[in-house]
Amino acid sequence: MRGNLGNMMKQAQMVQENMRQMQEKLATIEVEGQSGAGMVKVIMTCRHDVKRVIIDDSLVGDDKEMLEDLVAAAFNDAVRRVEATTQEKMAELSSGLGLPPGIKLPF
Repeated sequence: MRGNLGNMMKQAQMVQENMRQMQEKLATIEVEGQSGAGMVKVIMTCRHDVKRVIIDDSLVGDDKEMLEDLVAAAFNDAVRRVEATTQEKMAELSSGLGLPPGIKLPF
């Protein structure tokens, strides 16, 4: 019984360290969200830090409301891509743990 508990504690520490490393890695991964067929782009890390917003010159001076909508759509696209990338990386991390069905990281 004590051996199992010790093994579980070691495994939990390994999971915690792997999670820390994954979070550091995710902070460096950049994704690009787009809208308006690529006329507005948002570069964001998987920590949701926006690195850059790129707006095609042809949109400057056009309808302000349309530009605002395109920027919002590009941000939303970037956030969805961050979430997908994060889920993919976490699935890689948890694949070898043998967690029961329905248990996902982070807890």
